[in-house]
Amino acid sequence: MIPIALTIAGSDPSGGAGIQADLKTFHQFGVYGTSVITLLTVQNTVGVSRVDTLSPELVLGQLDAVLQDVPPAAAKTGALGNAELLQAVAERARSFTFPLVVDPVMISKHGAALLPEDAGVVLATELLPAATLVTPNLHEAAALSGIRVHDLRTMEEAAERIMALGVRSVLVKGGHLGGEAVDVLLWNDEFHRFPAPRVQTRHTHGTGCTYSAAITAELARGRSIPDAVARAKRFITGAIQSAPGLGRGCGPVNHWYSVPDLGA
Repeated sequence: MIPIALTIAGSDPSGGAGIQADLKTFHQFGVYGTSVITLLTVQNTVGVSRVDTLSPELVLGQLDAVLQDVPPAAAKTGALGNAELLQAVAERARSFTFPLVVDPVMISKHGAALLPEDAGVVLATELLPAATLVTPNLHEAAALSGIRVHDLRTMEEAAERIMALGVRSVLVKGGHLGGEAVDVLLWNDEFHRFPAPRVQTRHTHGTGCTYSAAITAELARGRSIPDAVARAKRFITGAIQSAPGLGRGCGPVNHWYSVPDLGA
């Protein structure tokens, strides 16, 4: 039976991030994708001009419809928009019997706020304890841990602090560091590092969404967290390297990139 993965996230009409990126990634990994839309954006590769959140009732209605008919083997969250939506999704997530990957989206690639500051407490205290894995970038890791995150040592310290919030594993992404793009995973009380060469390009729109979606797809296929992260890291690196160069601004990565060793 084909694996099913669910994304609970916002919509990007330009197709590079959010729900659209997640579904493209699920498909590329041979996983059937379902989706629950939390917010609508007006954006393209140049910028974001509007963000409208949906009501918690509509979001939960979508979620319940999926869970009752095509339950996933793994799920992820992206942009959740506000404290009310975070609270509603967190309440449902406590009863999930499948892995949940939380991509704690706080700002867009263009700097637009996608989560109010007052919702950070709900994210930390309500949603993260229901998560199997959380995947913050350096900015998000600093916000969740309360420390400045600027090198591998502080990435590891941030991961430990975030783990103390109740999440079962933490992947701190080092894409904004200098030198190699090294991500740090804290899993089963051990650190794992995932390095990749840095790619000099402006076309990185949706990298966080795509990366977390790839991890979710691999978890739906039965991979362990370290194996899922390793394969997703190879995918996102190749997708950045082969970005199609679309748009006048920060364009999308290549969601057609061949998934490495999919049958392994």
